[in-house]
Amino acid sequence: MFRAMRLFNSLNQGRSPKVATDFLKRNDKMAALLPAIERMAALQKDCAATLPSMFSHCEILAFEDGHLLLSTPSSAVAAKLKQQLPKLQDTLQQRGWQINNIRLRVQMMKAADIKPQMRTLSLPPAAVTAFEELSKSLEQSKQNGHLIEALQLLVQRRRDRPDY
Repeated sequence: MFRAMRLFNSLNQGRSPKVATDFLKRNDKMAALLPAIERMAALQKDCAATLPSMFSHCEILAFEDGHLLLSTPSSAVAAKLKQQLPKLQDTLQQRGWQINNIRLRVQMMKAADIKPQMRTLSLPPAAVTAFEELSKSLEQSKQNGHLIEALQLLVQRRRDRPDY
């Protein structure tokens, strides 16, 4: 099994990677798909230019006989996009696309990063030292016991971190 892989890799070492369109142009049956692919890509680009915030997660599923079918990742995005459909249709018609009807279909096409990533908070060394001094300066009493433990644990965890 490994010999076949090495042989396959050694045969391909001198070749440069081919562009997908070059592959499509060489095959007669695949070459017929190229104009349709270019047309769909141009339509997707025009839609994204018209509504950039809405089309970051949407894709074109089909465009035939003046009917455009769009996919949306959720019903919330579909509801927002539905309000913008007249603007989208008018703009696309001005750009030369013959669109009579736009329909939406809710289906997850690609992973959508809708939630922004949370930033991590860190304490500067001076703050950690201040918490340590506070834990040492508090009076040892029943009421302060849990607070002192929490402060000491916070200081210990921060100092054990590799980024401290």
